[in-house]
Amino acid sequence: MSTALDGTHYRACNLCEAICGLILTVQDGRVTSVRGDPDDPLSRGHICPKGAALPDIHADPRRLKRPLRRDGDTWTELGWDEALDYVATRLRDVQTQHGQDSVAVYQGNPSVHNSGTMLSSGGLWRALGTRQRYSATSVDQLPHHYAAWQMFGHPLLLPIPDVDRTHFFLILGGNPLASNGSIMTAPGMRARLKALRARGGRVVVVDPRRTETADVADLHVPIRPGTDALLLLALLHVIFEENLDQGGRTAAFTDGLPELRRASAPFTPERVADRTGVDAATIRNLARDFAAASHAVAYGRMGVSTQAFGGLCQWLVNALNVVTGNLDREGGAMFPTPAFDTLARVRKGEQVMGRWHTRVRALPEFDGELPVAALAEEILTPGEGQVHAVITSCGNPVLSTPNGAQLKRALGTLDFMVSIDIYLNETTRHAHVILPPATGLETEHYDVIFHHFAVRNTARFNAPVLPIGEDQRFDHQIFEGLRTRLAGNDARPASTPTERLDFGLRHGPYRTSLEELRTHPHGIDYGPLQPRLPERLATTDGRVHLAPPPLLADLARLEVTLHNDPPELLLIGRRQLRRNNSWMHGVQRLTRGPATCTLQLHPHDAARLGVHNGQHVRVASRVGAVTVPAEITDRVMPGVVSLPHGYGPAHGQQSGASANDLTDPDTLDTLTGNAVLNGLPVQLTALAPT
Repeated sequence: MSTALDGTHYRACNLCEAICGLILTVQDGRVTSVRGDPDDPLSRGHICPKGAALPDIHADPRRLKRPLRRDGDTWTELGWDEALDYVATRLRDVQTQHGQDSVAVYQGNPSVHNSGTMLSSGGLWRALGTRQRYSATSVDQLPHHYAAWQMFGHPLLLPIPDVDRTHFFLILGGNPLASNGSIMTAPGMRARLKALRARGGRVVVVDPRRTETADVADLHVPIRPGTDALLLLALLHVIFEENLDQGGRTAAFTDGLPELRRASAPFTPERVADRTGVDAATIRNLARDFAAASHAVAYGRMGVSTQAFGGLCQWLVNALNVVTGNLDREGGAMFPTPAFDTLARVRKGEQVMGRWHTRVRALPEFDGELPVAALAEEILTPGEGQVHAVITSCGNPVLSTPNGAQLKRALGTLDFMVSIDIYLNETTRHAHVILPPATGLETEHYDVIFHHFAVRNTARFNAPVLPIGEDQRFDHQIFEGLRTRLAGNDARPASTPTERLDFGLRHGPYRTSLEELRTHPHGIDYGPLQPRLPERLATTDGRVHLAPPPLLADLARLEVTLHNDPPELLLIGRRQLRRNNSWMHGVQRLTRGPATCTLQLHPHDAARLGVHNGQHVRVASRVGAVTVPAEITDRVMPGVVSLPHGYGPAHGQQSGASANDLTDPDTLDTLTGNAVLNGLPVQLTALAPT
């Protein structure tokens, strides 16, 4: 039966950071085809398997649409008013009995993929008044934000590779052919790299694994996990030693060059070669080639962020771009100009770290959030300030945060838990109530965050493709319903996400509006990235800080590693094109084919440990162990094993072992509080066939 929404729709995919434009055909109230939109100015027709699966998620029979309440192991549907009343009452009761900070909040990555959640959830958190706030940021990208704050004055002032105009692209610990850019919104990355090489440019990948991106690069440099900061310091050492540094246009407002020169002096290529596994000649040649390129940019992502020296890595990536004259210039690292600019009213020099701390380990907050590695202990440790209730929003921390088994135990002890989520999963099954929002093709959406990370300045508003049922609610309705109930008589009606979005667009750099964006269904192209400094800086003095004292001080911790013997076997993760963390493992079209949750190990290690291809092995760390099939391959360097992130033992069509049953909540990047997911020491044992 035809509906009013039958026809052709244009919309961006919201399943990952690439925000690819799509053309969707709706017939008889269902999506019958999904294609890439060639007129989208950012994605230019690119589509990946995840985007093609958007209709599957909408039609997934496992997707929840009405509130559920758990009694023991039994789930019962509730009406929306009854559910919201019950949740607000239970949360208020917990805070009355145990204090404001007895309720903790966790937000998963999907929160930033939905503007309804982005622009409405803050009201609920303010109504709760809790300082126990956590998110996926501290298992993902916190080092990026820390370095940006220290150097440029704000956590969101992240330099983005101008990949479409660079001539030398140095990628450390990133795999943009699988991610289409992470903290670098760059859909169609294969075509972008092909164009880079066609104009005579080079791509160099530094990674312990020969990734999909490394396969198409001009050079792959294997590196021992967790040693990227040593390599970056050695590159800077060569650049300074051989007077290859160039001030560029930012030199007039940059401080700290002499201090950085002195800091890098001890880290010669010869001194770091054994520890990194990269020979001195390769380091010297790489430094010279990068400095000599007419337009060059260094980019570091998950592999360098989620390690013990993530903060140092992101600082040194930025520093490498600065000293070679490649910050804020065409083909270098640049700052986008988003139409909806969340930094429009930023206060310069704002303190964003250490204003409060966790109760058990005294770990500092950053930008209003505490390190998620501390959540389980904040629940399990008795005493004043103990967490007794948890709210999760669009997240599955049992699979995606350190020592998921410990967090699973902790969630089972709570007085109350509520999850705002569309699935019953490894985390939400512990909730007493699940509140499922409308999602994906049913929602209005604007990418509030990812235009801050995009390699081109564009804007696109996404209207709903399919209607919601009478028994469904949008996420902003859920957040507002809880907020008003908790605030009571003090609650004033909040503006809607659409109203906030339109206000921001009208007062943004292009003075556009939702009305204008609606008339451009493919999006509006505002052109390539442009120089933004020094006006964009948010430091108190309006200058780039090249050598922030906390980062210089952390070099002493790095220096110690040069004198320690490396562990025999180190675990790293790996990105997969058909996955996004713990999302989409139950979507059939994305999970066809052979098992993908395997432990990759080098043939030399397999022979040494007596492991055969396909044989199950036990992988153990300080906190836990998993059993997983072995995949013997020379794609990983000797001494390294690789297990993908986000799997669970009963996770839809592609079950597998959770890598976060191995990660250690006590092992953090102590500078930033980010979890260490890469470079984790493990032991491997071959198991006898059963």
